[in-house]
Amino acid sequence: MTSPSLRWGRAAIAAVALGLPAAFLTPTGVSFADAAAPASQEDGQQDGRKLELGAPDLPETRTVTTLAPGLTRTSITRGAPDASLFWTAEVAIPSTSADPDAPASALSDEATAQAVARKLRAAGVQVRVEHVQSPQLADAGGDLGYRVRAGAFQSRADGTATISQTRAAGYNASAVYTGWDGDAGTTGTTRGPWKLEVLTLDPKLFRGALTSGFGPDLQDRETTSQLATAEDALAAVNGGYFVLDPKAGAPGDPAGTAVVDGKLLSEPVGDRPSLVINGKKNESSIKRLTWTGRISSPGHGTSVALDGLNRVPGLIRNCGGTGDLPTNLPRHDATCTDPDETVAFSGEFGPATPSGPGLEVLLDQHGTVTAINAARGTAVPSGGRTLQATGADAPKLKDVATLGKHLNVESGLTNEAGKEEKTGGDTSVVNGGPMLVSGGAENITARRDGMVHSGDSNSFYYGWVHKRNPRTIAGVDARGRTLLATADGRQTTSLGLSIKEAADVARSLGMVDAINLDGGGSTTMVADGQVVNSPSDAAGQRPVGDALLVLPRRRD
Repeated sequence: MTSPSLRWGRAAIAAVALGLPAAFLTPTGVSFADAAAPASQEDGQQDGRKLELGAPDLPETRTVTTLAPGLTRTSITRGAPDASLFWTAEVAIPSTSADPDAPASALSDEATAQAVARKLRAAGVQVRVEHVQSPQLADAGGDLGYRVRAGAFQSRADGTATISQTRAAGYNASAVYTGWDGDAGTTGTTRGPWKLEVLTLDPKLFRGALTSGFGPDLQDRETTSQLATAEDALAAVNGGYFVLDPKAGAPGDPAGTAVVDGKLLSEPVGDRPSLVINGKKNESSIKRLTWTGRISSPGHGTSVALDGLNRVPGLIRNCGGTGDLPTNLPRHDATCTDPDETVAFSGEFGPATPSGPGLEVLLDQHGTVTAINAARGTAVPSGGRTLQATGADAPKLKDVATLGKHLNVESGLTNEAGKEEKTGGDTSVVNGGPMLVSGGAENITARRDGMVHSGDSNSFYYGWVHKRNPRTIAGVDARGRTLLATADGRQTTSLGLSIKEAADVARSLGMVDAINLDGGGSTTMVADGQVVNSPSDAAGQRPVGDALLVLPRRRD
């Protein structure tokens, strides 16, 4: 199969040290006369600005490749190995909660941290107590607490003896690299290194299509490269959050808003931000969306509210629904529960709907009730849908469903202006969060979007927001171009980004609106059929729920 970039014609790769002009060569036999010119230095380097990342004097090198007219890939290397960074053992501090099952935490108050340190020193472990201050965000950050660490090692393996000694004293510990810390006061002095990849799509020049895809069905996972190959994509990055653990739902199912080819397939998490793509114009925007859904029967006096779309009833990944426990607010990487739910399924979900007790109503392509089953789990009728209800919702659904009669199933998105968010056939929506940049200004809404967990001594925030991790970022610049960026992390050769640094990078790249997408082991970029970043999972690429795809032509 001919590579997508060769079909379009390809500019030569230009290794560009910041501040030097980018030279592009036209390959023999390839003419750009009827297409856009190769990317200029401004196009490829996001207006020539260095990244606001680490110490300001760091060396930064960029390599720019034109994948198609109006589509460039920029590879960025910033900084160099820093001899001041090292491996250390981080102690898990037992909870002081009365709950015997409360998990240990990386952080605690000072008195608890000092008490743990004294016990470890008495056992011969040389430890230190460190005060953790996090950069202030729009609604979170500041004083996180205290951590206990031991030793300074050149490699992870060198810390094995200290970790064993710590465990023998009754405390768990793990090896961490200090380059992954996102502590306030050090983020502006770190020397690196960092490795990033950036796709820039100019809607005025690009003639293909920016869209999203999830593979054969929602409930299974595929790697980003598999999703890209299946659609012959020029480039791709991983997309939104999804269910990973079967105990949290159907693995692969979106954990937030998902619209593909104009069809709403998954409901929002609260009002978390999403990337909204107008595929017809190849334009993107960041919007906070909510939704409503309802089932009714013509002539029937009552209706039933929908709780969700294409997910296991009772399990709400990332929370943010209604009537859920322990919260109706977004709570990232947590699974809320609700025993009384009504969920609608379409054929995109998979070969069969989730099985279990409850009620399931089958509708044909006209919305006519063809079956009412006393248990859940069946194939979705071709072109139709099913409705599942559990607990107290089951008799409510049964009351409005009559064999041979029509049911109206309505669901739709609402934007921040309180207006219906219309989704045409070329619309894609990919969920994310937190917000990073709004209107050209940093606006990191970690608490609003569920990345602050109450009652856990700031441990989730510390690991997810504060520390450096692999990140995937999507945004729009002032010229209307869509930018998709990945930053490798959890490696000594690329430190990753804290959420604050992700926002700084987004602004440095010229994004005026930006959102954080799924990251960590999911962070992957594919260009010209190859994975071009370094995914952090030991097994390589992580299978994901969906991906953002840049196609050489529009879908039929």
